[in-house]
Amino acid sequence: MRPSGPDCATSLPIGSDADLAWVRQQVRQCAARLGFGLVQQTKLVTAASELARNTLVHGGGGHVEITPLDNGRTQGLRMCFVDSGPGIHDLELAMTDGYTSGGGLGLGLSGAKRLVHEFAVDTEPGRGTTVTAVAWVAHVPSSRPGAG
Repeated sequence: MRPSGPDCATSLPIGSDADLAWVRQQVRQCAARLGFGLVQQTKLVTAASELARNTLVHGGGGHVEITPLDNGRTQGLRMCFVDSGPGIHDLELAMTDGYTSGGGLGLGLSGAKRLVHEFAVDTEPGRGTTVTAVAWVAHVPSSRPGAG
């Protein structure tokens, strides 16, 4: 897996609500350029929105690195959300559906994980958190054999 594809690799700050909107817009534009369908774009933007909000609210701000990928078969998009906040003290608990430490719905991490193909959290209490999410373009066959 190597960085490739349309030139939409970027690093964006996450320090305000306005930055969250900018992250969503950039993820959608890059996903569209890479060939993600509308449903896939929506899933990516939703995951990015959840993870960016976590970076801002729980991590005290940080940045996201958006990188187009090419694995030789299809295009993909990697998003790495990085903060220097307090870290996640109980990752297993934080990944549980319904868990919330901020009064929200509790679907941030676990919900974002379900929206992408690959998901990893690197965290250590007192040293911050990096959440990496990767999605690949899923090509839908243009026609089914025997249909018609």
